[in-house]
Amino acid sequence: MRLLSCLLILALLSTVLVPRLLPLLPPGYDPFSPLSVNDPPTFITRYKLKRLAGNPAACLAALERASAAGRLSFSPVADTTGPCPLLSPVRVRGFGPVGLSSSFLASCPLALSSAMFVNQVAAPLAAGGLGSALARIDHLGSYACRNIYHRSEGRLSEHAGAQALDVSGFILADGRRITVLRQWSRQDPAGEYLRLAFSQSCGFFGNSLGPGYNAAHANHFHFGMRGFGVCR
Repeated sequence: MRLLSCLLILALLSTVLVPRLLPLLPPGYDPFSPLSVNDPPTFITRYKLKRLAGNPAACLAALERASAAGRLSFSPVADTTGPCPLLSPVRVRGFGPVGLSSSFLASCPLALSSAMFVNQVAAPLAAGGLGSALARIDHLGSYACRNIYHRSEGRLSEHAGAQALDVSGFILADGRRITVLRQWSRQDPAGEYLRLAFSQSCGFFGNSLGPGYNAAHANHFHFGMRGFGVCR
């Protein structure tokens, strides 16, 4: 009887207090609010991204909000079939003022995570640490129907589901070109920018793999959606 009374009191308190407390939560900590590209990479944000992977309509709505806010330029693409089918993919054309070496095909969650990384990490770090706006991101592609490391056998790569983007470099508004291959190890502002951008990317993707992982990633950052914050 006492247990039942306690449960009823807790339920009553939750009904009264939760609606009042939720508006006081900082961005990224409200589990009931729609995901925004401005949300910091908290465990709640990660949870929301994982949930959107199974809800194409809600994920597309999040992309539309990002587009309306000027943070993302994209267009929906028809589903594909075959050995590497895609469900509700999109073509990403840019991130607000930050362009791309070419548009890329992405799953909706990858498009969202990429927009969050560019707007919260890559662009601010360039402006603050390098004294110039980020103008363009160079990449090696996203979608490719293949196994990991192009092996003839084994599991499919994240690229087979448009779930990963390989970023090779960053172009600044003042014309400077910063590449993973040439400047990752340098002890200068460009090298520091790359290392900071990579380390902070880990909060937005399921996995971030760079030159420290293996030789296959010497010239790019692999940003993928599998896992839960793997950073190597």
